[in-house]
Amino acid sequence: MRKSLLAIAVLAAALTGCKTKNPVLTVEGGQIQGVETTIKGVYVYKGIPFAAPPVGDLRWKEPQPVVPWEGVKVADTFSAGAVQSPHDSSNPWTSEFYMNDPEFSEDCLYLNVWTPAPGQTDKKLPVAMWIHGGGYTGGWSWEPEFDGKSWADKGVVMVTINYRLGIFGFLTHPLLAAESPHGVSGNYGILDQIAALKWIANNIEQFGGDPDNITILGQSAGAGSVKTLCESPLTGNLIKKAIIQSGGGISEPRPATGAQQPPQGFNMPAAPTVQEIFEWAGYDTLEKMRAASTEDIFTLASRYSQATGRRANISTRPNIDNYVSTKSFDAATFDGTIKNIPYMIGYTRDDMGNGSPKDAIDLFCVQRNKLGTPVYAYQFARPLPDDEAGSHDMKGAFHSSELWFMFNSLEHCDRPFTPADYALAERIITHWTNFAKTGDPGNGWKAFTLSAPEYMVFKVSDDEKKDASAMGQPVARGI
Repeated sequence: MRKSLLAIAVLAAALTGCKTKNPVLTVEGGQIQGVETTIKGVYVYKGIPFAAPPVGDLRWKEPQPVVPWEGVKVADTFSAGAVQSPHDSSNPWTSEFYMNDPEFSEDCLYLNVWTPAPGQTDKKLPVAMWIHGGGYTGGWSWEPEFDGKSWADKGVVMVTINYRLGIFGFLTHPLLAAESPHGVSGNYGILDQIAALKWIANNIEQFGGDPDNITILGQSAGAGSVKTLCESPLTGNLIKKAIIQSGGGISEPRPATGAQQPPQGFNMPAAPTVQEIFEWAGYDTLEKMRAASTEDIFTLASRYSQATGRRANISTRPNIDNYVSTKSFDAATFDGTIKNIPYMIGYTRDDMGNGSPKDAIDLFCVQRNKLGTPVYAYQFARPLPDDEAGSHDMKGAFHSSELWFMFNSLEHCDRPFTPADYALAERIITHWTNFAKTGDPGNGWKAFTLSAPEYMVFKVSDDEKKDASAMGQPVARGI
């Protein structure tokens, strides 16, 4: 009898253990189950919907609640990316990040979660929400460099998100503003990011995450998005820390001046309005605008320009609409109304060719110091190694080059990385995940202060075989 009871107990423990490793989770919309990554004990949930598909009547509307599904969704497949141009050899980043485009679709509002603690609702792990770059017109949440498993292995739940891009994400149009209860249009892509942030706050406990410890981070246009979210009144107190990568800093406010007048006798043709461009194509009502095919809308600007010889200026960026965004990040930094949280901010050595965003970043750090909030500055200065033929289009410590390192995803890149590069990646991801945990990147990285304006400089020595202790030493930089 005792042996039978013991066998039953062992079997129950085994079954419980299996359930704990990869349980079925309940989130908004239904039940999901993830798949284990190549790191034992780390699971990924791919393609989780965080809003209804923004198609048909929902095109150019605020994201709506998730459409429920039946049964258990096995989250083992990434979603489509937002509609964008295919990547080819004309894009210098293609050979680095975009060798294999996914499907692109208006049905794109999905996110991915990497976690070491699925189902452990009392684990309270820090959470990071990654916003991809791409000029607000390209990119997707699961590019090869955005592999979140190493973050999860460091004890941080990593979430990467899609959002609407280009004309589908940022169109401003008077008919859309008239329809909106807030009297605004555009910023749909930012509203998608806010919806994802709220989804995380409401559901991340299922993945072992702490909804009260969310860090947002992004690079390039993703960094610009971080700035907008840190200024937006719609994000409330959901954001506890922010990382701004290659998104510049701030500029001194300039006095308002009158519009510059063209020279006398010079007749400048008026640019077509967005409404004129849509009406040229026969889209003079919202019903027609939403009934048009994805391809017709996506190519509208180019078709108009080719047919008329006039440049079609259609917004593909966030705008200050006094609803999603009430002022610029620069203005909000100077008046102290951006989120009063720890910040990390930096750039790559060759971000801007011969220019440098350092002065603008210094100014941001100075303003934050005046308010007594910590800010950590960095420069990524490691020129990425190339093969003997120099076959990679991007050279040096170029814009986006740090992504392989801060995700510790070098395994997905075909560059001839050295052991020192892997050591540098380990050092960088440790700083980034420390910051997500506590607001302090630790390991010798000191906050930027007025008396000690320090940057952490990440590099390897000329002799890449030197010990990793020669990498990433903090240096003082004058303002």
